[in-house]
Amino acid sequence: MTLTRDFRETVKEEMAQEDFRRALLAEAVRSMVAGDLDTAKVALREYINGTIGFPQIGAALGRSPKSLMRMLSPTGNPQARNLFDMLAYLQKVEGTVLEVRARDAAA
Repeated sequence: MTLTRDFRETVKEEMAQEDFRRALLAEAVRSMVAGDLDTAKVALREYINGTIGFPQIGAALGRSPKSLMRMLSPTGNPQARNLFDMLAYLQKVEGTVLEVRARDAAA
């Protein structure tokens, strides 16, 4: 499915809101912990595209922006180290700390 420009513009406008950006970053982590890597990659890709961009994160992590884009593509298979390096940097840029908490499965 091809995304329309309208959808991309809507996401870009939403990214100006701190709460939306932080929720998207948190959703990426929740998805990873739940084992849904596909959703996590989409959330991370949208977050990066809507905020700092792949050239900046590539420079910060010492990796090719194209390599990072491929890693978060639908067929990408990122290593855990790369994902955690990326998340650590994004938290720093966002000025937030994401936490994972255990709870009962029934809750």
